[in-house]
Amino acid sequence: MKAMLAMITLAVGLVASPVGAQGLFNSLENAISGPPSQADIAAARQEVQDAAQQALSTLYSMVPNARRSIEGAAGYAAFSTFGMKLMIAGGTTGKGLAVNQRTKLQTYMKMLQVQGGLGFGINQNQLIFVFANEQALSNFIEQGWEFGSQANVSAMAAGEGETFSGAAAISPGVYLYQITETGLSATLTVSGTKFFVDSDLN
Repeated sequence: MKAMLAMITLAVGLVASPVGAQGLFNSLENAISGPPSQADIAAARQEVQDAAQQALSTLYSMVPNARRSIEGAAGYAAFSTFGMKLMIAGGTTGKGLAVNQRTKLQTYMKMLQVQGGLGFGINQNQLIFVFANEQALSNFIEQGWEFGSQANVSAMAAGEGETFSGAAAISPGVYLYQITETGLSATLTVSGTKFFVDSDLN
């Protein structure tokens, strides 16, 4: 049932803003299963925290220099995703945690992505945003983030941007790593992806 809910939300999410996608997902989820209990919220928060730490640990094992870059940044946001593609359309949903390194404030986030094209498959990804300044982090949390339909970008090679090698510069002061089942991705496949605050967990 939750998989069907996610796919419905993903389909409508193509034309919705990040805030609109958030409201749609929450409304459908609550209509089907009811609002989450405090125990559900606590368990979900812990799951997101664990997944975020796992994403960071995986990144640090692949790109040791990333630890210094992230620890010296204003903040970061780590997401774990689950995607499925069924013949003519597919989608990805995920949850993540945005952290302000100065204040230690944590904000729980969601993401949605819809993909077209023929095929069948299941994939999992980890996405780690790094924010060089607090304004970029605040904008990400307060306004949400949306990649357009042609947003696939290439990561910087070692030596090209030593501080953030392996990441893609997606906006002034914002860098993004993508880890797939085969390792650190040289080309980030983030087209049609929306990120927004998880109102249930905050």
